[in-house]
Amino acid sequence: MSLPPYETLETDDTTEPHILVVTLNRPQVANAINTQMGRDLLDLWTRLTEDSGDIRCIILTGAGDRIFCAGGDLKERNGMTREQWQRQHELFERQYWTLADLPLPVIGAINGHAYAGGFEMALSCDFAYAVDTARFALTEVSLGIMPGAGGTQNLPRAIGERRAKEMLMTARPISAKQALEWGVLNEVCAASDLMPRAFDTARAIARNAPLSIRQVKKSVRYGMQMEIKTAYRFEVEAYNHLVETEDRYEGVRAFNEKRAPVFKGR
Repeated sequence: MSLPPYETLETDDTTEPHILVVTLNRPQVANAINTQMGRDLLDLWTRLTEDSGDIRCIILTGAGDRIFCAGGDLKERNGMTREQWQRQHELFERQYWTLADLPLPVIGAINGHAYAGGFEMALSCDFAYAVDTARFALTEVSLGIMPGAGGTQNLPRAIGERRAKEMLMTARPISAKQALEWGVLNEVCAASDLMPRAFDTARAIARNAPLSIRQVKKSVRYGMQMEIKTAYRFEVEAYNHLVETEDRYEGVRAFNEKRAPVFKGR
């Protein structure tokens, strides 16, 4: 698909069919999120929500080999008035919520440390792989603020309330190994294996029926916020939307014809 050039991001949909790689591209400042990156990310996620073209899966990573994202750009924030800070944070909020609600699956390929808003971005992905040297922390309380982009909600849902409160209140980092054991990560890789592993999973997702993938993501995301009987009904409603799709007919036909299905997202 055709995306505009971004000042703070790199986008690449040419490496593999149906897969878009999004790279946070401010390595000179640890890929910190400034106002322009907030605008760029919001524009990108909004475009992909409205029309994703032939993209079926996204890999989100960072430039460089040490840091995925250090969080908000504190040099830019230094000296901001209350009104300027709040306007910027409202922009950041819209970016994070649009990422979390994105219909397409997003795989985090965490190439280095993820702190504060960078960790919140990793938590906003559907799931994540990370290099074995990465560290993860929500450091906001050491700066006189608190997480404000889902950290106090997504972290306890990933690792449990008691561990999350310890991380949130101490601002201490955990290792990639701990993040894996606690449920933040799906897998820890050597640096050379990170992107191949992410692409391998993205290819597997992209081979499956796109509408089915979207309905699965929606069912899990919203069902987790419901009591179980209501969630069961929500799942069935999501399921029913797939019964009369071309891809459902193609999937069953391909199974009976003993061939790989060709899904079109229709």
